[in-house]
Amino acid sequence: MSRGFRGDVADYYQRYRRGYPPEVFDTLTTVFTLTTTDTAIAIAIDLGCGTGQLTIPLTDHTGAVIGMDIEPDMLAHARAAAGERPITWLLGGDTHLPHLIPLLGPQSVSLITIGQALHWMDHDTLFRTAHPLLRTGGGVAVITNGTPLWLQDTTWSRALRTFMENWLGRPLAATCGTDPATQQRYRDSLTTAGYTVHTHEITYTTALDIDQIVGGVYSALSPEQLPTDRDTFHHDIHRALSPHQPYTEHVTVTMLLGIRSD
Repeated sequence: MSRGFRGDVADYYQRYRRGYPPEVFDTLTTVFTLTTTDTAIAIAIDLGCGTGQLTIPLTDHTGAVIGMDIEPDMLAHARAAAGERPITWLLGGDTHLPHLIPLLGPQSVSLITIGQALHWMDHDTLFRTAHPLLRTGGGVAVITNGTPLWLQDTTWSRALRTFMENWLGRPLAATCGTDPATQQRYRDSLTTAGYTVHTHEITYTTALDIDQIVGGVYSALSPEQLPTDRDTFHHDIHRALSPHQPYTEHVTVTMLLGIRSD
């Protein structure tokens, strides 16, 4: 079932969604003892992989990587960006995860990552159905890559939120799973499903330009919501935000690491 990440939206997603800092992959490698030398014990699945921002760098840390997404256009971008990297791309979502057990075998996977996509999924069911796939010491990593551009604690972000709410005609409150209450629900759900849970945070500061902000906005809209006159839309956002330069973003990457210990 499509969630709207297709066509031009998938293009903007590929161009403007930021990647993950190297510390994310170092942490995954250490916590889940990933290795590139033995594919039999080093399979990683990136669920809801989008255009591959998390999937592609994983190939430097583990022996075999599977990227899964329900949007064909997202997978097409990911495949093109990956080039010759050894990644298997599958059209599917969280409800299809149990079908991988007869294909890969039980306890065959070291890591299942979900980056900025868990809010689209039934996390309680997902954590339970993932458990049989994972080897002892393997696990699930839920990674949120900063809060949405329009919900940050800066003057330019507040100006963007005001602009977008006026343009859409409704409040913008969805946090995409980054808020503390949702993070706690994910922790509790992982614990209930039998995982030992650790939390790791990585913070950094980066500078954005107006093209990155507008592109980030487009990547979060449905194709039907994209403005028909994008030059005017770009100009209007620039006019609304320009008094609040520079556009500094303080990013917190939160990693919930659920380890299978039995």
